[in-house]
Amino acid sequence: MKISNSIYLSVVVPAYNEEQRIGFSLFRIKEYLNSRSLSAEIILVDDGSTDRTAEVAREIMADYPAFRLITLPVNRGKGAAVRAGVLQARGELVLFTDADLSTPIEELEKFLPLMREGFDVVIGCRALPESVIKQRQGWLRERLGKCFNLLVRLLVLKGYRDTQCGFKLFRKEAAREIFFRLETEGFAFDVEALLLARKLGYRIAQVPVVWVNHPQSRVRLVSGSLRMLAELFKIRRKKKGDTLSCP
Repeated sequence: MKISNSIYLSVVVPAYNEEQRIGFSLFRIKEYLNSRSLSAEIILVDDGSTDRTAEVAREIMADYPAFRLITLPVNRGKGAAVRAGVLQARGELVLFTDADLSTPIEELEKFLPLMREGFDVVIGCRALPESVIKQRQGWLRERLGKCFNLLVRLLVLKGYRDTQCGFKLFRKEAAREIFFRLETEGFAFDVEALLLARKLGYRIAQVPVVWVNHPQSRVRLVSGSLRMLAELFKIRRKKKGDTLSCP
């Protein structure tokens, strides 16, 4: 890894009870960053885990000088964890990626050129024709996801076929302004983040990605879906007449 006083990339990883796979994921991220000689930091946000997620992370990252662990005292939700990590990120670019690396870290290579072209937010999209889905979700979970994305387009945010892919890259200024204002703490936070990005006038690009489903999803099929639906309607109620405050 290239050591520098300035940090080019912050990688934020939200995690909840991920002791079984967080070590492998962090190792892959670390190896990728080292191979690219990027001046980077890795921020793991432990969202109130009750297992050894934090301990495993410390063991794997012991030799990585730019690793930080943020521990939330109780489980608050993925949105809260990502927000906590993003607001402490020091990189010129801020990537958040799911702890299971369903979208491989190497997909970042597709995102960086778009940042150089002047985009402020680049999001992974599994629904584009060029995307490669190597392992699909179960039938019911996939249908529920498609229904949720349809509701997002009908009720809140048109133009995005996949708001929920856990691989998004932000320019630092955009990340701070968006996540300072973010209120959604659960899995629907991506919708509010993109809505805020659009309201703030940031340029957003969608990129086809490679994606591999991991069966140990942290989204509970029934209760998780109902919570996401409730969050979506809350975002919809806030959509009209919002006055954006300055950070």
